[in-house]
Amino acid sequence: MARIHSFESFGTVDGPGIRFVVFVQGCPMRCRYCHNPDTWDAGGGQEFSAAEVAREALKYKSYFTGGGGVTVSGGEPLLQIDFLIELFTILKRKNIHTCVDTSGICFDEADPRYDRLLALTDLFLLDVKHIDDVAHRFLTGRSNQKPLAFARYLSEHGKRMWVRHVLVPGLTDDDRALTGLREFLDTLATVDRVEVLPYHTMGVQKYRAMGGYYPLEGVQPPSPERVENAKRILRAGKYARGEGA
Repeated sequence: MARIHSFESFGTVDGPGIRFVVFVQGCPMRCRYCHNPDTWDAGGGQEFSAAEVAREALKYKSYFTGGGGVTVSGGEPLLQIDFLIELFTILKRKNIHTCVDTSGICFDEADPRYDRLLALTDLFLLDVKHIDDVAHRFLTGRSNQKPLAFARYLSEHGKRMWVRHVLVPGLTDDDRALTGLREFLDTLATVDRVEVLPYHTMGVQKYRAMGGYYPLEGVQPPSPERVENAKRILRAGKYARGEGA
């Protein structure tokens, strides 16, 4: 069983093609720009079995032609790795493309379940919050050591990944940090695409509805020029990377 926040039937931004997106409940990080704080509580959402989620996803199988499939996002999917393994085992029997959208914050190389998950996953969307550990701790409440270790692990095991970086003015858009992130990405062998995701304020109303204080009150989205600058820096590495958002 897994705690599920919600489903999206026709996702177009969480992997290739048209995708059925499963948003799991629970996340150990507290990103200051998170627009889904309602997914943080690991005890929230509703319980579903892997078989139930697979049946729901397979209703849309006819729309997966052309590279679509199923993406599990969050929250943080790796908090419920046993569910992921069971769900993807079912989906791979049906030849469905599988994808995990994760920060890698739960990674433990000594845990044999990660090898099993990799064998069942076609693509990872890896959200790299910040290359600097101190800045990462300020931004998320956690160190970046596990996320970076997970990126190296995916590369060493030949697993394809799209790297995502949310661009927040004053927090993640410094040219030096962006260059450092690009240099790290250049050490990886399996990065197919780098996506720069401009910060937005869509989560403000959720914080207010939940009675919480929005940490980035007053911060505005980055200018188009700063977004293009980040793309130029992050895609200037040794690999020809996709355009992304």
